Amino acid sequence: MTPEQHTAKAPLDTDAVIDRITRFVAEETRTAPDADQDLFTTGLANSMFAMQLVVFLEQTYAVTVAGPDLQLSNFRTVKSMAALVGRLQAQAATGTDV
Repeated sequence: MTPEQHTAKAPLDTDAVIDRITRFVAEETRTAPDADQDLFTTGLANSMFAMQLVVFLEQTYAVTVAGPDLQLSNFRTVKSMAALVGRLQAQAATGTDV
């Protein structure tokens, strides 16, 4: 596991997650997005890139994005993805699916 990967036992540093997701999006799109920028309406993301984002989040943060979490609203902005990671890690830590 790399230092950037988090486990359910480690506290989530939201700013670090936002920074890492921003860097990933910037590397893939060659454009650095603002944390609140809608990646889809600005054309930085499409359905294919959304799948890359899912894989990136799962591999980097040891979470599983499935079912109701596969909503566009969870991937619109860097902040929404960071919130998703935080929620999924909290669920894993408590052993719930809510």
